[in-house]
Amino acid sequence: MLHGPKDTQTKARALRAGMSLPEVKLWQALRARPAGLKFRRQHPAGPYVLDFFCAGRRLAVEVDGEAHNRGDRPARDACRDAWLAAQGVVIVRISATELLADVDAVVRHIVEAASSLPPLHHAAHGPPPLAGDDI
Repeated sequence: MLHGPKDTQTKARALRAGMSLPEVKLWQALRARPAGLKFRRQHPAGPYVLDFFCAGRRLAVEVDGEAHNRGDRPARDACRDAWLAAQGVVIVRISATELLADVDAVVRHIVEAASSLPPLHHAAHGPPPLAGDDI
């Protein structure tokens, strides 16, 4: 599981309380577990907070507002994406404008992206061993 230090967890908690309108709309759709996928909102991951995270597929969904195209944000986003990729996380970036225009299409896109990834515990290998099981 991808976790963050205590200060990142505190930041994630604050971000959950102050989600943007596009994030709220997407959360309303994702919390219904489309295609059986479970998402977390504002999930701490190392030094970063992911807008949405599906741990079962190691998929992060980032909602990008207009600010993501300005200043040093593109470079910061690239560094963040590289760090997450090194952790085995696939990132899907969604523009806030696109999300507000058609939430259902965005959710379909997210489900397709998640479905193309193998589950964290692939069925061919079975579930992870339980604590106390001999390996």
